[in-house]
Amino acid sequence: MPATISREQFLKQTALAGAALLVSSLEGWAGILPDKKLKVAVIGCGSVSNRYLPQLLSSPLIEVVSLCDIKYERALAQNAQYKVNAATYPNIDELLKGVPFDMMVTLTNMQVHGELNKKALLAGRHVWSEKPMANTYAEGKALLEMAKSKNLRLWGAPAVVNSPQFAFMSKTIQEGKLGRIASAHGQYGHTGPTWSAFFYEKGGGSMPDLGVYNMATLTGLLGPAKSVMAMTSIVNPERTVDDKGKIKVEAEDNAHILLEHDKGVISHVMCGFNYFDPHGHEAAGQQLHSIQVYGDKGNMRLIGYDWETNGVVLDTSWTEPPQLLCTEKGGYEWQEGARVTGESIVKGIEPRINVEHALHVLEIIEAARKSSASGMKIRLQSKFPWPMV
Repeated sequence: MPATISREQFLKQTALAGAALLVSSLEGWAGILPDKKLKVAVIGCGSVSNRYLPQLLSSPLIEVVSLCDIKYERALAQNAQYKVNAATYPNIDELLKGVPFDMMVTLTNMQVHGELNKKALLAGRHVWSEKPMANTYAEGKALLEMAKSKNLRLWGAPAVVNSPQFAFMSKTIQEGKLGRIASAHGQYGHTGPTWSAFFYEKGGGSMPDLGVYNMATLTGLLGPAKSVMAMTSIVNPERTVDDKGKIKVEAEDNAHILLEHDKGVISHVMCGFNYFDPHGHEAAGQQLHSIQVYGDKGNMRLIGYDWETNGVVLDTSWTEPPQLLCTEKGGYEWQEGARVTGESIVKGIEPRINVEHALHVLEIIEAARKSSASGMKIRLQSKFPWPMV
């Protein structure tokens, strides 16, 4: 056996060791599901549940047993529309006392994710949470520590690392096809949601709603960020929304974030609720690029949004034109996270999505706000297993 090993060998060995531990742990969880079917409760039956419920109901390994919403009529409506045949509840306390279930899927307003996820973990349930999984890094870290202490799983959206395009880009970087990586850019924005005030209230904002996707993609491709510098602003101080009429905007609707990665790599994210884009939330035909990565031997551009990917343009030649590659989605959908992670518990496998990555992105968002307020570079504490592919 050699006295020294390369960094690549070390990473492979530690990754394999970590994977073995995770799989062993997951096999333990799978063992508590004798019928090999995960019972799931969905809390939050608004618009996002229209995407999640078909995914969950399509899985032979998952049974949706409960639906919950503080606007109780919405739980009843979704139960009928999707023929779920689930129990319905008006609040989380009734949900947790009701029909037994294994995992809670949190799809509510982002401001209450942390408190709801905590209640579920305390009650012994696994959790998949829409982004962000908590409102502060400290709250998210406490949730993760609680989950570990109870031998429970906790995951947070987004699921962008699951796309074939992400895997292709990651492998292209890891194989050195772009040379030494220097810079990357991500952008995502539209003119802002109109259906609810929570996007603009304290604890909301364009970073946890929009920038979170690019932050997850860029850190997933380039590795954990070491520090953050940012500027945020409120461009439109008032908004008119469906549920509350005219409101005062309290959270950033415009943000530019610089991320420092290892080996001198710098990436940049811009996101906001004031960006004109005819596609808006409809991403199927989007041909603009949302992610760019530059090295000294090549560059690549992700076509479409990173949550709704349409291909990767790869440019590595001085003489040949760029190539449009990896155009197939392979069944990937942004709303698949709860299904994929839920099935991983039943199968006893470890998904690519991991909670440490979601927690790292949450720390970036909080650090960006601190940086904007202070004008200072903010050092980060968190890391996650990397490379992810």
